Amino acid sequence: MSWLNNAIAKVSPNWALKREAALQSFEAIRGYEAAKKSRTHKANKEARGANQAVFAAGKSLREQARWLDENHDLSIGILDRMEERVVGAQGIVVEPQPRDHDGNILDDFANELQRRFGNWSLKPDVTGRYSRPELERLVLRTALRDGEVFGQHVLGKVPKLLHPNEQGTPYSIEALEPDFIPYELNDVAKRIRQGLEVNGWGQVVNYHVLLDHPAEQKGFRYKTKPIAKTKMLHLGLFKRLHQLRGVSLFHGIMTRLADIKDYEESERVAARISAALAFVIKRGTLDMFNTSAVGTNAIQFGPGMTTELQPGEDIDTLESKRPNVHLVDFRNGQLKAAAAGTRGSYSSIARDYKGSYSSQRQELVEQDESNRIMQQWFCAGWSRPVFRNWLRMEQLNKVDPLALPAELDINTLYDAVYYGPTMPWIDPRKEAEGWEMMIAGNAATEAEWARARGRNPAEVKRQRKREVEYNRDNQMVTGNDPDPALGDNQRENSSQDDTASNKSRRAQQRANRAASERDDQ
Repeated sequence: MSWLNNAIAKVSPNWALKREAALQSFEAIRGYEAAKKSRTHKANKEARGANQAVFAAGKSLREQARWLDENHDLSIGILDRMEERVVGAQGIVVEPQPRDHDGNILDDFANELQRRFGNWSLKPDVTGRYSRPELERLVLRTALRDGEVFGQHVLGKVPKLLHPNEQGTPYSIEALEPDFIPYELNDVAKRIRQGLEVNGWGQVVNYHVLLDHPAEQKGFRYKTKPIAKTKMLHLGLFKRLHQLRGVSLFHGIMTRLADIKDYEESERVAARISAALAFVIKRGTLDMFNTSAVGTNAIQFGPGMTTELQPGEDIDTLESKRPNVHLVDFRNGQLKAAAAGTRGSYSSIARDYKGSYSSQRQELVEQDESNRIMQQWFCAGWSRPVFRNWLRMEQLNKVDPLALPAELDINTLYDAVYYGPTMPWIDPRKEAEGWEMMIAGNAATEAEWARARGRNPAEVKRQRKREVEYNRDNQMVTGNDPDPALGDNQRENSSQDDTASNKSRRAQQRANRAASERDDQ
């Protein structure tokens, strides 16, 4: 404190305390220019808590995002691209990894689990309308557009419900739009906030779910039922700590997307108007002709046409500067800003794939990390809980009982690898050569290579083994399987009918193999 404040404190401590706080605030403003509001800097602030901010804007953002998804092509394209990069056509791939007590993967049991999970994936939801990849894409789209999505684990026998899957697994998912958990449901005494009931630590213990969609209810709008957290999935986009409800992916670019849509519509209308040729007839001054005799002349246009004008008349066209030559550049600049706010890439959103191999690959590499983040978010919030609940209920399958191997380490029963679509290849040859070099240098595995192509490594190995065995049984020598078990004489005899190019290729393979053996020695 200063000497003045010390003196004031002896007379009025509260006054001295307020002066000291004001001085500290003033010093803070002097230290950071961004904290000071000026003519050119608005210094907008958000002092509300995370839940207060979402409560004030979340529902409006959700409804605006839905309107854009229904009416704006660019918004539709952003969500479509996120579906392709996060979930993909085959959905999130799940590879079970059960192990024995020595840490070895039980391949046969893992294949059996994958087969059963694939059968259940044909009809995983309570309606029986969607396959698992379809349901995952819808869930992802809802979570990105609306900010969140919910799902109920429907376990075991439930009155009036016959699980749609025909494999006997007593488990289905009830996917719910966020409207089913009302923002307006708040009860301080019961610790219910925005439809979520929490305990003293902020942990959600119950979700209060409407019996029907609020837009379809008649009379009992807020009649809800509590569902325990252990039976609910909640996949949301959270931007702040302590935030209970998610916000739309479009929250930061919504006004930009709306402006782009309005601007493009205005330019299209202007271009349509300018496409209709218009002109005027100039007639000089009023003293040159009788205004009462002025009429409208119908002029027919055609190749080589001529027309006669009255004395003092002249024809002038109405020139339009549409379409705007700067429209594309302006629109692309806005799309780059929109891509930055959605974890998307400009090229995929704008469908603009110009540039060299290096520049396109650089963009793919940078975008791949964003895709991995979104995939991890989706797997942790949706795919992993779904698979684990399915496996838990699959052990109760009475139609086709699941037998656990005696050597299984039960602690690894629920272990699995989850992955979505991988980074696409621009130049397959360069990508393949790069993977071969990493595998040769023990910096990568063949399984990683297979997953990088979106394939199941175990399935690739099985198919490859089957092909190699067939080729060798029929003495078919291929470029990637020269079959070292065959002798030189047999190999020469089997190639008598081959073309000269095939013989040369096999000779090169033998030379490479011999060189490799010399290097090993």
